[in-house]
Amino acid sequence: MDTKRVSVGPTGNTLVVAVMNGRAGSPRSKNLKRKNTHLSSNNLQKVSFVFCQSKHFHSLFFNTHFISSLPLRTLFTMAPDITPTTITKTTSLSKTPSLPKRAYVTFLAGDGDYWKGVVGLVKGLRKAKSKYPLLVAMLPDVPEEHRKILIEQGCILREIEPVYPPENQTQFAMAYYVINYSKLRIWEFVEYSKMIYLDGDIQVFDNIDHLFDLPDGYFYAVMDCFCEKTWSHTPQFKIGYCQQCPDKVKWPAELGPKPALYFNAGMFVFEPSLSTYHDLLETVQITTPTSFAEQDFLNMYFRDIYRPIPPIYNLVVAMLWRHPENVEADKAKVVHYCAAGSKPWRFTGKEENMQREDIKMLVQKWWDIFNDESLDYKNYVPPDEDAEDEAARAQPFLMALSEAGVVYYVAAPSAA
Repeated sequence: MDTKRVSVGPTGNTLVVAVMNGRAGSPRSKNLKRKNTHLSSNNLQKVSFVFCQSKHFHSLFFNTHFISSLPLRTLFTMAPDITPTTITKTTSLSKTPSLPKRAYVTFLAGDGDYWKGVVGLVKGLRKAKSKYPLLVAMLPDVPEEHRKILIEQGCILREIEPVYPPENQTQFAMAYYVINYSKLRIWEFVEYSKMIYLDGDIQVFDNIDHLFDLPDGYFYAVMDCFCEKTWSHTPQFKIGYCQQCPDKVKWPAELGPKPALYFNAGMFVFEPSLSTYHDLLETVQITTPTSFAEQDFLNMYFRDIYRPIPPIYNLVVAMLWRHPENVEADKAKVVHYCAAGSKPWRFTGKEENMQREDIKMLVQKWWDIFNDESLDYKNYVPPDEDAEDEAARAQPFLMALSEAGVVYYVAAPSAA
């Protein structure tokens, strides 16, 4: 029997994990003795896997007040066999009351530098004292070194398969937009009852956990701006109409009904659902792609239940020069660095509008968080937790297992 120990949180308590021939060892085994050795996040031992089907694993938790009530069978599903190496895939987790019911989620693809944005994002959530984890829905092409960095920063990784729209000759506003259809996979994360999606080029500067308390049954997001050149193909841009200031240029009656409210899909509050997930995938295959790819598609799909929220929850930086009357940069809770040249980790200040003092201030605020070592997962001391918040209490355990290599990532089932 191979017995390993792993720290289960900032308290330094210890969990004994036994793995034997692909089956969980019984906690009644004489080889399993109570341990209280402190293991810091810097010397965690690798664990090949944890089989948690047996209810007896409940007793393996020692001095772990925040997790002792959770039967581990709810945290992982049984696999048919096991190799004594770091796990790279497991099956999807089942929805269960014992798991965190809320989480933030972002999307990552390829071997580029967007991982830096995700690191900044998870540290920003930490600085804002969010109670909830950040999941990274990532494509298989994300390299191992980037995955390791994200795990070390406390992210939970979920590998997903790409989603492609029907083949056509559509010219997307940006060529890379096509891969963003893969974001539809996040509706499959039904172990969470509600999630907040955030693009990797977003930073959270103030706690937004209260958005999880918005009434169920709706899709919440911030209205977009139609004034940037990427909208030049639309009638809105051509006549100067923008929903951010609808009275400035009226929508002409001869063009028909005013366009429906349109949100920016870089941030939204949603409820995972398998029925919605399957319907999204079926619908996207019979829907002609348009310039803004998955953003247009989501606007079409959720048009009847969309509810706008204030711009402070997704301040697209172009709003600073397009609609300054609607925003205050220093009061924004969430900033979206989506304008050309505004991504902080690539910032040179040479592109149009990038010499603005408010832009430079927001870029510096991002770097202040990214460079703050006290916000690194291994150094972070969380605030006092609500004793009744089971999701928050469970998170140090989940993060420690992820860091130790147990929850390396969870892959969603492949789709046709």
